[in-house]
Amino acid sequence: MAVEHFDATPLASACCPFGAPRAHASMAALPTTSHDTSPIDPVPLRDDALTIGLVGLAHGTSHFFHLLLPTLFPMFIRDFGYSYAELGLLVSTFFVVSGVGQALSGFVVDRIGARPMLFASLGCFALAAFAVAMAGSYAGLMVAAVLAGVGNCSFHPVDFTILNRRISAPRLGHAFSVHGLSGNLGWAAAPVFLTGLTALTGSWRVAAACAGLVALVVMVVLWLQREALDDRHVIGGLPEHSAAAPATTVQGAVQEHPLAFLRLPSVWLCFSFFFWSTCALSAIQGFAGPALQHMNGLPLSTTSLVVTGYMLFGVVGMVLGGFLAARSERLETLIGACLLLAALMLALVGSGLVGGIASAVLTAAAGFGTGLAGPSRDMLIKRAAPPGATGRVYGTVYSGLDLGFALAAPVFGLLLDRGLASGVFYGSAITLVMAVVSASAVGWRLQRRGGSAPAMARAGGSV
Repeated sequence: MAVEHFDATPLASACCPFGAPRAHASMAALPTTSHDTSPIDPVPLRDDALTIGLVGLAHGTSHFFHLLLPTLFPMFIRDFGYSYAELGLLVSTFFVVSGVGQALSGFVVDRIGARPMLFASLGCFALAAFAVAMAGSYAGLMVAAVLAGVGNCSFHPVDFTILNRRISAPRLGHAFSVHGLSGNLGWAAAPVFLTGLTALTGSWRVAAACAGLVALVVMVVLWLQREALDDRHVIGGLPEHSAAAPATTVQGAVQEHPLAFLRLPSVWLCFSFFFWSTCALSAIQGFAGPALQHMNGLPLSTTSLVVTGYMLFGVVGMVLGGFLAARSERLETLIGACLLLAALMLALVGSGLVGGIASAVLTAAAGFGTGLAGPSRDMLIKRAAPPGATGRVYGTVYSGLDLGFALAAPVFGLLLDRGLASGVFYGSAITLVMAVVSASAVGWRLQRRGGSAPAMARAGGSV
């Protein structure tokens, strides 16, 4: 009886910064699945563009709800008298729930499909916003944080499962680019939407309720176009989770346990990559403005634009990164170069060698490097996910993002409280370097065991 064989080689090869992914010798004569092949028939641009746009809308919505609570913190302090420590616990709760749920939701996505989970997540976002609108105590806000975390947890497994299964290979890099920039736009839209409506109506509760309506409107739009989000339809083949799908098998092989991929060091190295890179993002989002005020005496009107500039530079980088990811054979090298460039910029700001407006501009410009690396990063994980394990791999790896947000904020906040403003920039630069080290570690393992990936693939060797 033919059963699916879980081969560790695609994951180990994908994370290697010293060579392109290689074929395992034992798999060479086996039929490939649609997971790693180009479409048999050309896919109309209109079909790909529709799916990419809908997934981007969903992803932007999830990032919008990342800032539902933080944007309203000043109002909560004014009306309830909460401290920043109490409000910070709400953010930590959101990301802890999201991180744990993200690792688990990948298994659910692989079993029941991505589309049902997408609609359930949007429903949780709507409930979270309405919970904020009706909250009369800290407990009510905590319920909202938990609901928002549950809603957020499945988005990366859902999004990337749909993109990997429906988008034709030549356009996949651009799909990851749109996915990344839509998240940045969601972050940028939330403060404008919530503070604008609060100022217009005089009530943050009305603004929160309107955010809930946004989630419902997005849900309706996606429902009307649900066929374009059907991950049971795979470009060039049958779905990975379908019983009728052709399995990449070896006669007489023993079926791997669903958790077998967790034994692969490459999974955890990719997890650490996301953790370290997100620590840098958390530092810039939360503390770059106050740090620049402390170091260079810049006014609030200027430093408040730094995060917005960082995100906008990131959007530009992601657009260009989509073209690079679609053409690059050495994604990990590209990722490393982009992140090291951003780290150099941030370290230069921390050194104090540049001051005034130049330091703010340089901080914002660092977003270009991280944005440029984004599509290649997502393509790397795409190559890492073996057939049938897309949701599980993305869920596990991207939970490193939630952990980074949850743990980095207190650390960088403590640095700022102790007057170590330059530590915000040095620390973010160091975490970006650690991200590059994580991505390089698997390649070091391959070299240590002898030969480059391409050479070993030609020789039929294994790692």
